[in-house]
Amino acid sequence: MIIRGLFITFEGCDGAGKTTVLDRVHDELEEKGYPVLKTREPGGIDIAEKIRTLILNPEHKAMERRTEALLYAAARRQHLTEKVIPALEEGTIVLCDRFIDSSLAYQGAARGIGIEEVLAINEFAVEDHMPDATIYLDIDPEKGLNRIHENKKREFNRLDQEHADFHYKVYRAYETLAARFPKRIHKVDASLSIEQVQQQAVNRILNVLSP
Repeated sequence: MIIRGLFITFEGCDGAGKTTVLDRVHDELEEKGYPVLKTREPGGIDIAEKIRTLILNPEHKAMERRTEALLYAAARRQHLTEKVIPALEEGTIVLCDRFIDSSLAYQGAARGIGIEEVLAINEFAVEDHMPDATIYLDIDPEKGLNRIHENKKREFNRLDQEHADFHYKVYRAYETLAARFPKRIHKVDASLSIEQVQQQAVNRILNVLSP
């Protein structure tokens, strides 16, 4: 149905529903007959999952912010070369839960390293393999955090220990990135019902497939 792979990333603040929406979008595209693969960052393959454990362990409070940024970039590089690129070369649609924009928002803006500085680290890691499109699930950080607290099955990680101000910095950074890359980043209102969010995300992906 498609002659080349498509790299679609899902971004947003904590509690935006990225994983849930991605799963539903994956199933719908698969039902429509598209070759599709879902994965996540950090993680997706063995080495990157081990790095994920290091980064998100709540006990690792001493982790320095640049160390954190470099670990994310290292996991991203391994995941990209081992899993994402091979799938794209086979003509698969790759749906990835987080990618480079997360590092720009969390480490670049919220940690105060600087978006341009973190962008430079990640340009080295990903070379020219940027997403074809990014689904940005837009939600007020307070609503997202409330969802997290209500979801008892969700893993508790190191970022969940951050104060609300941290998450608002992340949110403002995503808004800045959406304005900076309007052709790539497609904003979806994540406060709507899960069915509505899913449909908007699928529609945007189908538009990218058939411009």
